[in-house]
Amino acid sequence: MTQTAWSYLPNAKHINWVLASVKAHPEKWEAAYNAAYNAARIAAWNAARIAAWNAARIAARIAAYDAAFDAAYDAAYDAAWNAARDAARGAARGVAWSTADDAIVALAAYDDCAYMIESEVDELKIIAAFGDQKAALLLPACIVYNETKVLV
Repeated sequence: MTQTAWSYLPNAKHINWVLASVKAHPEKWEAAYNAAYNAARIAAWNAARIAAWNAARIAARIAAYDAAFDAAYDAAYDAAWNAARDAARGAARGVAWSTADDAIVALAAYDDCAYMIESEVDELKIIAAFGDQKAALLLPACIVYNETKVLV
């Protein structure tokens, strides 16, 4: 398998799965989005999304600062995110891409959340309902995984 810009991340395997899955099944990602986010959850979802993006930025800045902020941050973090986004954009469209992007953000921001993709959907819905940001962002990925049962 070719090295990716994000291959150093602990959840690289799951990020690769998200990209492959959204390319192969964009309609499942769109349906998973609709199943996961109803009107009552939009505000909570937006808060989780913003918090995850902020956590990813903070984590990247801390790591980059230790190894010369400008060089490491610009080269590693931007390259990883831009490559992941470009790959996802080329593979999917609209809601499917946005939903996959949220899963990638969660996987990059939180090292301890990959297991959520392989969880039972109803269990993850409960965790998300209690306000867990990782669960809220990964719920559509969990739905798609449980439909396809294929992890790269």
